Amino acid sequence: MQQKLVAWARAVKSRRRHSALRCLPPLWLFTDATRLPDPRTAVARLPPGLAGVVLRHDGQPDRVALGRDLARLCRARRLMLVVAGDARLAAALRAGLHLRGGRRTRAWPQAPFLTSSAHDATELRRARKAGASLVFLSPFLPTASHPGAPALGPHRWAALARHAGLPVAALGGIDTACLRHLPPRVCAGIGAIGALSL
Repeated sequence: MQQKLVAWARAVKSRRRHSALRCLPPLWLFTDATRLPDPRTAVARLPPGLAGVVLRHDGQPDRVALGRDLARLCRARRLMLVVAGDARLAAALRAGLHLRGGRRTRAWPQAPFLTSSAHDATELRRARKAGASLVFLSPFLPTASHPGAPALGPHRWAALARHAGLPVAALGGIDTACLRHLPPRVCAGIGAIGALSL
């Protein structure tokens, strides 16, 4: 874990001391079956009380077993866990639910905590209407997960986040060098794979 990221997260958390956002972790590790096949070690190194985990690993045969292991690790380390796109698994793990693009079906049960991805203003509005507590707006910068895909860049990202109407975290191309480009009054956190798994 890079100490600059931890220091940044502590500064964000201290600014929220008397805010409704104080329960939101500022650091979020996204699991990825290709770039981080076994996230257990990375999760075990996340700073207690400052981080959350978004379980993706879509279509992987061991996703349920991995989810159980991550749920145990998260409870032991005071980390928040959300499951992407699977309300049943989220309920079984007593975890939050991560929506894709703010899309939610009526069949999905209430989750204790909702996050969402978003890539534009339409998806930000959809996430807000769905009741998300935090949305990951991406890609902030060019990212290894989607090589060659256009990034929002700091100015466009900040403009979208400013009008989102809910807390927004930056996702995509996150490393210690980009922290200075994150607008402190707008950015509620960061999501990453590589930067949080080193």
